[in-house]
Amino acid sequence: MGTGRIGPSDKLADVALAIPLTWMNQSGTAVVEVLARLGGVPQDLTVVHDDLDMELGRLRLKRSGGAGGHNGAASIMTELASDQFCRLKIGIGRPAPGTDSVDYVLEPFTKDDASVIETSIEQAVLALECLMVEGIDAAMNKFNVHDKQEGDK
Repeated sequence: MGTGRIGPSDKLADVALAIPLTWMNQSGTAVVEVLARLGGVPQDLTVVHDDLDMELGRLRLKRSGGAGGHNGAASIMTELASDQFCRLKIGIGRPAPGTDSVDYVLEPFTKDDASVIETSIEQAVLALECLMVEGIDAAMNKFNVHDKQEGDK
């Protein structure tokens, strides 16, 4: 776990970054420990995770909600007994027909897909900084733009 401060000098936000070393479907155990160590509550938490149901590279910030079939998110909700934490989802797209989802999420990205993911990770960093400094509403308005475009079509 690492800690630091981000944002402009007049709006610095204290942050901690942790990557669980547990199995993904047991992430909740690590998250509970980190929150306890930091004296945090679920509302202080932002979880970044992949999402099969979103196109490759697409970002979506959410204030709370269900697991959407993601076992890591489900574990966190179970261990916290709450769904009241922010999520930043990064789309990885669906596997080809006949490909098992478990195998798909564990495979390395193709060269072309890796380029898309690199760009989305750069955007994810900006989205997280916006979330920490300006709040979830500002971050959703700025980085969930794709949702609005789809609704307009």
